[in-house]
Amino acid sequence: MRTISAADITAAVARLCVQANTRLPMDVDCALERAHCTEPWPLAQETLNLLRQNQEQARKQKLPICQDTGMACVFVELGQEVHIEGEFEAAIHQGVRQGYGEGFLRKSIVGDPLRRVNTEDNTPASITVRIVPGDQCVLTVAPKGFGSENMSRLAMLKPADGVEGVKRFVVETVKLAGPNPCPPIVLGVGIGGSFDKVAALAKHALLRPLDEENPDPFYEALEDELLEEINALGIGPQGFGGKTTCLGVTIETAPTHVAGLPVAVNVSCHVTRRATEVL
Repeated sequence: MRTISAADITAAVARLCVQANTRLPMDVDCALERAHCTEPWPLAQETLNLLRQNQEQARKQKLPICQDTGMACVFVELGQEVHIEGEFEAAIHQGVRQGYGEGFLRKSIVGDPLRRVNTEDNTPASITVRIVPGDQCVLTVAPKGFGSENMSRLAMLKPADGVEGVKRFVVETVKLAGPNPCPPIVLGVGIGGSFDKVAALAKHALLRPLDEENPDPFYEALEDELLEEINALGIGPQGFGGKTTCLGVTIETAPTHVAGLPVAVNVSCHVTRRATEVL
C-alpha cells in the first residue's frame, strides 16, 4: 500500500489548473496547424492562423488561452493500492481554489443553478474517479467552457435507429450549434450505457488525444466518417466558412440495455484543454 498525501494532490491540481488554461495540448495544437496548412478558403485559413497566434502568445506569456477558463473537470484514475492521507475530494477542491486564484483565472461557478451566486473561487470542481489497478494516482484537469458545453446534447435513440441514427444525431448536433461553440470543434461522443452513463462517456472521450486512434477498427472508421460529414457542412473556423469545422471526433462506448441506444455528444471548442500529472 502506497500513501499519497492530500497536500500533494492539492498542489498537483493547482499546477494543472494553470497549465491546462495556458498551454494547449500538443495534439490539439498539431491539429490546428494541419488544418491551417490544408484549409483552402482564405478567410478560414487566416482565422486559423489567428487562433494559433493566440494560443502561442498564451503559452509564452502564461496567460489564459480563452477568457472562459471553464468549470474545472477533474478526472482521477486512483490505484487500488493507494491510500489517501487526508480528505480526498476536499484536497481537489482546494487545488482548484489555489490554482484559479494564483493563476488569476476567471471564476465562473455559481453555487446554485437558479439563485446564481458566484462561489468566487471556481469551486466546487466536477470530479470523476475511476478505480484502477496499481499504486499511482493519475490526475487530469480538463477545464470546460460553457460556450461549447451548452451546445452538447443527449438522445435516447431506439435500437432500430442503428449506426445511421447515431450519425444523424451527431451531425444534427453540429448543425444546430453552428458557430456558437467557437469552431473548429472537437467532439466527444458516448454511445451505450444508461441515461447518466452515456453523458459521462462523451465527456471522458474528450480526454483521448486526437492523434491516438480508436482501438476498435469499427469505431475508428465511424469517427472518420463523422469527421468527413461534419467538415462537409461548411461552417468553418468561427463560422466563417471553409472545410475545417471539426478537428476530431472521439467515441467511447459501453454495454447497454437490449431496448435502448443512448447517444451523447459533448461539444468542445478549439481550446480543448487538458493537463495530466501522475502521483
